Amino acid sequence: MSELNEKGICLLKLLADGKFHSGETIGLALGVSRTSVNNYIKALQSIGIDIYKVKGKGYCCVGGIDLLDAKKIKISSQSKHVDVKQIVDSTNQYLLDKIGDIEKGHTCIAEYQLKGRGRRGRTWVSPFASHLYFSFYWRFDSGIDRLSGLSLLVGIATVNALEKMGIQGVGLKWPNDIYYQNKKLAGILIELNAQATEACHCVIGIGINVRMSQEQGALIDQPWIDLNSLGTKQIDRNELSAYLILELERLLSEYEQHGLKPYLERWFNLDCFLNKEVNVLLADTVQTGVCRGVNENGALLLAVEGGIKEFIGGEISLRLLHK
Repeated sequence: MSELNEKGICLLKLLADGKFHSGETIGLALGVSRTSVNNYIKALQSIGIDIYKVKGKGYCCVGGIDLLDAKKIKISSQSKHVDVKQIVDSTNQYLLDKIGDIEKGHTCIAEYQLKGRGRRGRTWVSPFASHLYFSFYWRFDSGIDRLSGLSLLVGIATVNALEKMGIQGVGLKWPNDIYYQNKKLAGILIELNAQATEACHCVIGIGINVRMSQEQGALIDQPWIDLNSLGTKQIDRNELSAYLILELERLLSEYEQHGLKPYLERWFNLDCFLNKEVNVLLADTVQTGVCRGVNENGALLLAVEGGIKEFIGGEISLRLLHK
């Protein structure tokens, strides 16, 4: 499925109010039989929409659906280049395929990803209209050499956007995770397209858990949390998208000029693992030490017997040491 058809969109909008709608009412609205209604319901359920049926009342989408709106996001972010898609393979790939034809700040946000991906090839669980699947394009004319701390800056931008939504207490885990109370709230995946002496094309992917059902959460192999569980206020994904665009544009422009150094204090204040005992996993080796934050190149600083070790790049994982 690459896109919902016209009848699927009609059904989606009908169920978005969170109220019950009879099969007969839906059939009339779509111009199809009751059997076809059931097939359309199953199609929406297959992409993670929580719809249930009660005999005598009809179908209901639990909690309703708050759909993304490109116009609202453009107005709030003052961005001309926001593509909202219902279904894509991945928002990162959507922008990677358009490099050469898009401008700095071009953004793709999707309701659903068929092949959402995270770091180290992991699959990102992507139920329809439940989370934020967000990708942002930027071109670094200075080339690839100065980008080693980029994921840290993107983490800071993401926390800034969340704080503007009134969400406090969010922290960062090196190199690209956003945590809340030791549970993963969001992840960052940066993909580069560059030659050594040329401008670097960068696609920044940010996935944020907004409203996770227990069924979908069971597919995730680590502790997680979502924004809706942090308070009573329902999260407006359009507002959050606009804040992300504004923060990324502001910080990336400054980063091109000054690098990561001006943001080190902010990182240290947000670092979940600072001064804690950790394991650093690299290939088949494990190094134990105390996390001492990062340096201006974005390298992880690990206090070990004999001094400080730096870790940067490659397939490195950071874990708290559980005694």
